[in-house]
Amino acid sequence: ADIPVSPLVDAAPIYDRPWEPTPPRETILASDVPASDTPLEDLKKLLGSPNMCSRRWIWEQYDHMVMADTAQRPGGDAAIVRIHGSGRGLAITTDCTPHYCYADPELGGKQAVAEAWRNLIAVGAKPLALTNNLNFGNPERKPIMGQFVGCVTGIGTASAALEFPVVSGNVSFYNETSGEAILPTPVIGGLGLVDNLSKTAQISFSGADETIVVIGHTTGWLGASTYLQEITGQRDGAPPPVDLALERKNGNFVQSQIAEGHATACHDISDGGLIVALAEMALASNIGAKVSPSDPDLLLHAWLFGEDQGRYILTTTEPGAMLEAAEVADVTATVIGRTGGGSLTVDGSHTISIGELRDAHEMWLPEYMATQ
Repeated sequence: ADIPVSPLVDAAPIYDRPWEPTPPRETILASDVPASDTPLEDLKKLLGSPNMCSRRWIWEQYDHMVMADTAQRPGGDAAIVRIHGSGRGLAITTDCTPHYCYADPELGGKQAVAEAWRNLIAVGAKPLALTNNLNFGNPERKPIMGQFVGCVTGIGTASAALEFPVVSGNVSFYNETSGEAILPTPVIGGLGLVDNLSKTAQISFSGADETIVVIGHTTGWLGASTYLQEITGQRDGAPPPVDLALERKNGNFVQSQIAEGHATACHDISDGGLIVALAEMALASNIGAKVSPSDPDLLLHAWLFGEDQGRYILTTTEPGAMLEAAEVADVTATVIGRTGGGSLTVDGSHTISIGELRDAHEMWLPEYMATQ
């Protein structure tokens, strides 16, 4: 379709209310965040928490296989629907991290766009465009209007930097109960194109004895993290920075590895950090993994649960070629372990079975709904 956008862009009325910026938060050091002696019990708590539990109970109740064109089902980074009668497909995802947006609206807006872009990359799609669903409290209150201004600014910056244009959207204000506003929630819906459905990636490990590689640099950022919120009960600190140039570089590399068939599985790292992403890959495949920290200077809980942006987990049967390609592309790539077995093992001393993780991940929502 060729639709004139001037009425929606250049000629659109400007919504301009008085607003106040959100005060910046201080950076929290990993050494200031309490660590437990049982990190995989912490992982189980995260996987069984309301924000991170499986949504299977919901999506199994509707027909997600209409006309048999669903090429990748719910549960991964993005769903893929075949363009009927062809070998091409559309990848679709929605993303937002409201507590990032509450802590730093502009950065949270950037991160929501970047995560949607990563999720499309992670299945082997070329990101094409995004739509947004901007949900906020009462804009007549200056701090709430400030959240809106910050998030929209961040979305615009990331959209331009990633060449991921905003083609539609809507706004919902006055989302409050008894004067208490919802967290700023600018949901990003991302759309991507898969040129060849035989060249995609999924989050499930494809087999045992494959090498696990992390793309992107890990510093162990725990400020405004899921770990901080769910395990320590704190909501402090600035969220992780978003380097949009690095996002593009790392994403382009991952996209090339999938297209060339070098990546046997792929998953972006987001809420909960590296260990949550690994657990989701293990749960999807029923194949375990053994991993160890690559940086001896990083605290274990920071390595496991840090939410540094711009990162992916890839598996491969040809690690030498992948690492060599990463060096040529000037991309940080680090081997952290291998797939196999029926458990997740960290640092040789912490182990938890996939079955135990599955029970925690799958049961929270149906048990909760049964009591309502």
